[in-house]
Amino acid sequence: MLVLAAALAGVGFQAARQAAAPQDPLIAGFKKTTVASVADAVDQIVGQRGFMSHDMQPRIAGAFVGRAATALLKPAPPEKATAQLSARHSIEMIDNAKPGEVGVIVMEGSLDVAALGGLMATTAKAREMAGMVLDGSVRDLGEIRALGLPVYARGVIPSSSVSRYASVARQIPVQCAGVTVRPGDILVAGEDGVVAVPQEKAAEVLKRAQEIDARESKMVPLIKQYRSLRKVVEMFNRI
Repeated sequence: MLVLAAALAGVGFQAARQAAAPQDPLIAGFKKTTVASVADAVDQIVGQRGFMSHDMQPRIAGAFVGRAATALLKPAPPEKATAQLSARHSIEMIDNAKPGEVGVIVMEGSLDVAALGGLMATTAKAREMAGMVLDGSVRDLGEIRALGLPVYARGVIPSSSVSRYASVARQIPVQCAGVTVRPGDILVAGEDGVVAVPQEKAAEVLKRAQEIDARESKMVPLIKQYRSLRKVVEMFNRI
């Protein structure tokens, strides 16, 4: 009994240590910003868009912020798109994901193939991933919704990648819905869509997004007071 108690105490101690692990301050900061402000901040700091295409929508609702883990698939003939090869790197990416990471799966060339289904989503949830972003479509919506795993995708379709797509690589830069995403980049997702923040510019982008949020919070009461957007825009030189 004493051995069992000691073992349980050790498990509890490890769990407490994990729960108390400090959160990445950049991730914590972006969680307090808005997706729109982050998009504006990337425009201003990076000089190019970070927002993904308009059809990258929350198919399973939920806001999240996390660092990207990537996988790429390309069209292939049936003999090269077997059940073992069609999603190999997507599965490896999820199986090796760290808690809080965001899975990014790109199905190059088509939105008529599901990049994620119930089994992969179940694994992602078990790995405590923050969410999934798919340049492709998703299936098994009911099953994934029950898991509570946020999924942003460009479409919904019941098809499988088997016999259609072959896995190419994981943890490489990918073109996802009009934006380059590299492993470790920060993804900010919410009802407005998804924004990718280059990791080497993340601190600058966060600071600018916070400035934008602070400025807008000051503008709102003045708009209500003056009942004029133009007057307040002139005061702040911003829209």
